[in-house]
Amino acid sequence: MSRVVELRKKAKEEKRTIVLPEGEDARVVKAAAFIEKEGVAHVLLLGSQERIKALAEKESVSLDGVEIIDPVINEKRQQVIDKYYELRKHKGITVQEAEEALMSNFVNYAAVMTRMTLADGFVAGASHTTSDVARAAIQCLKIDKDIGTVSSSFIMEMGNCPFGEKGLFSYGDCGIIPYPTTRQLAGIAIATSDMFRKLFGIEPLVAMLSYSTKGSAKSESIETVLAALKKVKEKRPELRIDGELQLDAAIVPEVAERKCPGSDVAGKANVLIFPNLDAGNISYKLSQRLGNARAVGPIIQGLSHPCSDLSRGCSWEDVVDTTVITAIRAQSGNQ
Repeated sequence: MSRVVELRKKAKEEKRTIVLPEGEDARVVKAAAFIEKEGVAHVLLLGSQERIKALAEKESVSLDGVEIIDPVINEKRQQVIDKYYELRKHKGITVQEAEEALMSNFVNYAAVMTRMTLADGFVAGASHTTSDVARAAIQCLKIDKDIGTVSSSFIMEMGNCPFGEKGLFSYGDCGIIPYPTTRQLAGIAIATSDMFRKLFGIEPLVAMLSYSTKGSAKSESIETVLAALKKVKEKRPELRIDGELQLDAAIVPEVAERKCPGSDVAGKANVLIFPNLDAGNISYKLSQRLGNARAVGPIIQGLSHPCSDLSRGCSWEDVVDTTVITAIRAQSGNQ
């Protein structure tokens, strides 16, 4: 069975409440029905009751157990508005502007609900951009001081693949930071490896990727990778991490033996850290579309509460997988 699908069992062990603010998207409605039926999480769907129920009827699914919340008439509406205003008043917004921001974009509403612990986490992005989702998360949730960087990772699962953890990988960052600084790249590596370990209980073997392996080329970007590697080793000396590595040296044992013999990561890496967003985003989409990989994410990391983004091209199954991961992260404070 798929390692990603197996995570549903873990989610059931300590059921959590996840808010899905795009309740008027058919894929989200179908996913919510499945999640509630399977018992992997309790779902709060945001949107018009009438429109959501009409979508459920059209998709031939039951929303039994799913809680539908219309922020426009919700009894906690004013509390959520007041909290958002409190969080954003230092930016000069008025109470009216806070209300407009929440009523015009329910992703903001979901983020505030999560901050207020009215939900354990939120998942959005089926009909909003990554920028919309990340902005709501960063504005409404606290940054994890230990990590210090908000980034994202993808869980990638390839069928019939001998590399990584039998085809299982984590990619970071594929969704948020275009050109990470040394500090940010180190934070991405730490957060992504922590996420991989927490979800699967597998030791992360982390490769800091580049177009160069161990000095085969020189450039400013390679210097950033090497400086980030140094920072990670100082902060997490127990973490098995190496770089700079080309992709083949990172995951193919025969290539690793030729290019960097003696490395305890090269040829075995299961966590791949990309030097910039171009490389990360292109790589995950190539893996997904040409390699037929299962891609779950972007999982937003480095914040006080769990939340995840979705690709606007997602399927309803993608919404399920991402919600499951968000629910697991919320278990016993498991960020």
